[in-house]
Amino acid sequence: MPDRRDNRPRPPLGMRAPRTQPPRKTRLTTERIVDAAMSLMASDGYDAVSMRSLARELETGPASLYTHVANREELDQLVLERVVAEVPLPEPDPERWQEQVKQLLRDILDAYRNHPGSARAAMGTIPTSEGGIAGAESMIALCLAGGIAPQAAAWFCDFTSLYVGAVAYEQSIWAERENTTIAGEPADHEALDKQLTSYFEDLPHDRFPLMRAFAQVMTTGDLTDRFEFAIDVMLAGLVASSGSYRRDDDAEVLAAASLDGQPGPS
Repeated sequence: MPDRRDNRPRPPLGMRAPRTQPPRKTRLTTERIVDAAMSLMASDGYDAVSMRSLARELETGPASLYTHVANREELDQLVLERVVAEVPLPEPDPERWQEQVKQLLRDILDAYRNHPGSARAAMGTIPTSEGGIAGAESMIALCLAGGIAPQAAAWFCDFTSLYVGAVAYEQSIWAERENTTIAGEPADHEALDKQLTSYFEDLPHDRFPLMRAFAQVMTTGDLTDRFEFAIDVMLAGLVASSGSYRRDDDAEVLAAASLDGQPGPS
């Protein structure tokens, strides 16, 4: 006797009812893994990302991830490549190369800010992915357009990358800490500046006369003002010191950069 509680229609005699198929899982790809990693970084911070946490997020096992991403170091490279891909890379203009360098650094900082946690992925990472190398290529090309020595251009590329990443990382730490606002909310920098000014002004004059006298100027300027000052100083230093880093093989290095017989930057 049929169960009266089962109201589903019965198939005709001798025919089977169609089976309900479970929904298919979305195919796991490297892109989905990077998407999940960047989402976790943005919501829970860089340290919340691991192969295990990503596996939970993607509803799979950690072993499945290793088919696409070898380890955490490769994941950091992929995150960095995704971030740098958003940065416009200019065509070098010898007439305005310094402003182009500044804008490139601003754009990299903005890209890090747009993806919280990504700057931490850049710390201790040497960019070897195509996207990361393209960013370095662009910075060196801009420096060469300004007549900077190859060695100075190479080291400038390295330390500006470190500086911009450190600035973005520090800002993300400030956002996570409870300062003038609760943790997770942007700090009230005006309130913080007032607190610091008052603190510096109260320092013992016999021990810290300069810090007392500089209380106002030490706390003047927002994040943008200070970043612009830093890149001005870096560029001025680069131009002033470039000649000290010229080498006997500079012409060889530049000739090696020639493409299809065309002369390289000079």
